[in-house]
Amino acid sequence: MEKIASFTIDHTILQRGMYISRKDGDVITYDIRTRRPNIPPFMENDAMHTVEHLFATYVRNSEFSENVVYFGPMGCRTGFYFLTRELSHADAIALTKRAFDFIADFEGEIPGATALECGNYLEHSLEGAKKEAEEMKKVLADWSEEKLVYPVK
Repeated sequence: MEKIASFTIDHTILQRGMYISRKDGDVITYDIRTRRPNIPPFMENDAMHTVEHLFATYVRNSEFSENVVYFGPMGCRTGFYFLTRELSHADAIALTKRAFDFIADFEGEIPGATALECGNYLEHSLEGAKKEAEEMKKVLADWSEEKLVYPVK
């Protein structure tokens, strides 16, 4: 079998940040890396789950809602995939920064976090999600389109 594209990235040199993972027609997959791969601590499940709910809610309610295809966590607990369509890289970066601002400042009930709406509604941490967002705000503060390329040795 062919190796999938994400397994060809050198995870030993990958830093925290935002990268273009792949392009499939008009869909761009961004790798939003919140942790250095293979270096604990990894994201806690409850915080990761809450980031997923808040980020997805924010971007799907933004002016770019029609351009959002998907947002979800990586199984390795080192980041998220953000899929967009017909959205410039600059707009994707700006939207990602705004989503982390939203999460860092969020107060109240986590959207979609009831037994009727979520398959694991008991596993959430708003405090943990806010910490994740604060850290990513620092990482992405000066992020630009030029930085969207994966590092190579």
